[in-house]
Amino acid sequence: MTLDALDTVATVVPSSAGDRRRRRLPGAPAEPSRAGTRTRRHRLTNAILTIVLALGGIVMIAPLVWTLSTSLKSKTAALTDPLQWIPDPLQWDNYLRVWDAGPLAAGIMNSVIVSVSVTVVGTGFSALAAFAFAKMRLPFKNGIFLTLLAAIMIPFPTIMIPQFMMFSNLGLVDTLWPLILPGLFGNIVMIFFLRQFLDTVPDSIIEAAKLDGAGYLRIFTTLIFPAIRPAVAAQFILWFMAVWNDYLAPVIYLNTPEKQTLQVVIATFNATYATQRDYPLIMAASFIALIPVLIVFVVFQRQIIESVALTGAKG
Repeated sequence: MTLDALDTVATVVPSSAGDRRRRRLPGAPAEPSRAGTRTRRHRLTNAILTIVLALGGIVMIAPLVWTLSTSLKSKTAALTDPLQWIPDPLQWDNYLRVWDAGPLAAGIMNSVIVSVSVTVVGTGFSALAAFAFAKMRLPFKNGIFLTLLAAIMIPFPTIMIPQFMMFSNLGLVDTLWPLILPGLFGNIVMIFFLRQFLDTVPDSIIEAAKLDGAGYLRIFTTLIFPAIRPAVAAQFILWFMAVWNDYLAPVIYLNTPEKQTLQVVIATFNATYATQRDYPLIMAASFIALIPVLIVFVVFQRQIIESVALTGAKG
């Protein structure tokens, strides 16, 4: 084959992948790359999402800011038009008056006793039950679990009167025990959530630990609980908030003002001081009620983020 023939073949058949790309004529404008287009589109999407999330965050935090702002105002400043977000001057004495306006300290103590005892002890039993349903071989395990899930569908007003009669016959009305005992042995929602989370833990780890002579309790404390700790922390926060903010059960069982929980005390504040237009005092009590929940959230914030990250990665 002559040299002219070889040049003709090389011109017709591309010799490499680079030759397959369209050649740009001299002086023609450069075409934008696909990677650059995707990068700009990605940045635009992130900017839009950031703006939307920021607006949503402002809307969600606005009631909390307004509660704090109103708690630092005078009676007249709380009713001014237009609304005044920054109090001038600051009325810090509202947080001093609130302790003498009602049994707020007793309400906080009662709520702490109920919330901490129920959530701490109940979380331990819930985690053990979830481990048993997920990894242990038990007779009628699935049937018992489905029965527990069916119990979620029963509304509290359905069992409210029979439960009240039971605690009344036991002489526990006007005590904190009716608020503690029902949740002391676990939460069905937490059991379900942790059981689904434990399905991602390999059974081979448990079998290897059993071959090494470890019992189920040791397996749970050394292997299982560290693996599900972020999920436990997330469910603990939700349960703590539910128990802390519970209003219906304390109203049913508690009569003495010194034995009432914080939410009932705040409702009494609202009924007493709303007629006097003393809204700063009510908001001061409400903001004090928010502080324990905020503290719990800050303490378990890292575990909550890990739970969300692990759930998304495993999903």
